[in-house]
Amino acid sequence: MLEIKMDLLKDINPNKLPKHVAIIMDGNGRWAKQKGMRRTFGHENGTKSVKDVVETSAELGIENLTLYAFSTENWNRPKLEVQTLMKLLVSSLKKEIKTMLDNNIKLNAIGNLKTLPSKVYKELFDVIDATKDNNKMTLTLALSYGSREELLNTVKEISIKVKNNIISPEKIDESIINEHLYTQNLPDVDLLIRTSGEKRISNFLLWQIAYAELYFTDTLWPDFTKQHLYKAIIEYQKRERRFGKTSEQLS
Repeated sequence: MLEIKMDLLKDINPNKLPKHVAIIMDGNGRWAKQKGMRRTFGHENGTKSVKDVVETSAELGIENLTLYAFSTENWNRPKLEVQTLMKLLVSSLKKEIKTMLDNNIKLNAIGNLKTLPSKVYKELFDVIDATKDNNKMTLTLALSYGSREELLNTVKEISIKVKNNIISPEKIDESIINEHLYTQNLPDVDLLIRTSGEKRISNFLLWQIAYAELYFTDTLWPDFTKQHLYKAIIEYQKRERRFGKTSEQLS
């Protein structure tokens, strides 16, 4: 396994790393079902993959990593599953604060955070505050997040400012919209990874992934290791990112 890891590392160009990687961590429930266990067992084991991917991203030098941890639609899941996910979030934050401090990782969160249970909200912002001066990598957790809700709120906020003559309609451009998104301090996504074989975006960072490279893998999230992340980055580096231009223009 070590030999495979070194071979994959050798194939990664450190000068062409994506500045922002976003991951839809999918497949915990199916992973547990395959083993005859409850869905919550899958979520518990999925935290190991989170730790692996976060540490590997920091080691590689990726500046921004955003994880889709809990969507606005996830509140509709069975009560026990939601409670388990919230407990896991709190315990993981407590457990990993030392890792974030040791690896110079800054924690960030996006979404309708006020809807989180008070204990989760407090723990989240305690860790955000404790890591606010770290600058090697920004780890963003998308919690109670939905991109359509984000865009709707953005439209409302800008509309109010136009109504109050704070912003002129003629001045509204992409930068103004970016300033009103949850991700206002983050660059656009370069690489979007989704695990479990599903090939859809699921209401995640719809504005921010306009020019992202999409990478889908059949691997279920609890089985996703640093080797899988290496493969995704190697595939990303093979692609030609034209941003509307021709290959000839780029060369």
